[in-house]
Amino acid sequence: MKITKCLFIALVITAFYPAGAWSADVQQHAPRPGSINYIEGQASIGTLPLGAASVGTVEKGQILTTQAGKVEMLLTPGVFLRLADNSSVKMLSPNLANTEVELESGRAIIEAIDLRKENFIRLDQNGAISTVVKKGLYEFDADHSQVRVFDGEIEMQAGIHPVTIKGNHMATIMMEFAPKPQGFETRAYEDEFYRWSALRSGYLSEASIDAARTYIGPGPGLYGPGWGGWGWYWNPWFSVYTFLPANGVFWSPFGWGFYSPIYVYHSPYFFGFPRPHPFNEFHGPYGHGYGTPRPGVRRG
Repeated sequence: MKITKCLFIALVITAFYPAGAWSADVQQHAPRPGSINYIEGQASIGTLPLGAASVGTVEKGQILTTQAGKVEMLLTPGVFLRLADNSSVKMLSPNLANTEVELESGRAIIEAIDLRKENFIRLDQNGAISTVVKKGLYEFDADHSQVRVFDGEIEMQAGIHPVTIKGNHMATIMMEFAPKPQGFETRAYEDEFYRWSALRSGYLSEASIDAARTYIGPGPGLYGPGWGGWGWYWNPWFSVYTFLPANGVFWSPFGWGFYSPIYVYHSPYFFGFPRPHPFNEFHGPYGHGYGTPRPGVRRG
């Protein structure tokens, strides 16, 4: 009886929310490392100003710059780079298996929800190269030559000195000396940019559960047409790409869940009807009944 009810709801949702339309959107705007996912305020690629509705990709050798504004950029599936006000980042390598950017000025946060062994993600800054080796949350400050690891682990190469920086540790880059990681009080760095990143993470979590519901219904196998497993998926109701894992729930460093259609299929609690969700009207998943963070996880 419960399975029949779930299938009926899935059929209704499919009728209102055709996966074929989503597939067309994905094909039209195929994401790759460097794809712009969200713009707030003033930003540009080279000399080209970007607006809130801009869709594009930072190509190899191009520089993405913010003035009074912030930008969210996709790296590999499950990994976001967010650029703070008055900052600039250069795309060095937009390859999926070898993704490398250079923070030239200002600050950037990398949120890694999923990281595969084939991914090689690096951020260059102040002459040092930081390689993300674990899922986690990382902040890079070029103006102060600092790297902060809120959660996860990075390997930094500063000159000939390799250094491992783990969660709740930071390091100041000094080329003539090996950087010495030291502990820090995370609350001291949870400023407006950090909180904005946490809010973006929660918003994308809601877009993830909303997208996951779309692929439930008639189609090849148990799940609906268009579902291709792990990767980025376009959500037209949120106007963003979000991350869908192949199975289960992947938790962000901020504590928000990113859901696969397989998980949602077995959780009828998540069913509902779509509606547009502008980011500036987002009040957190608490307001919509799903996407609640894990207990005990810092939400920013």
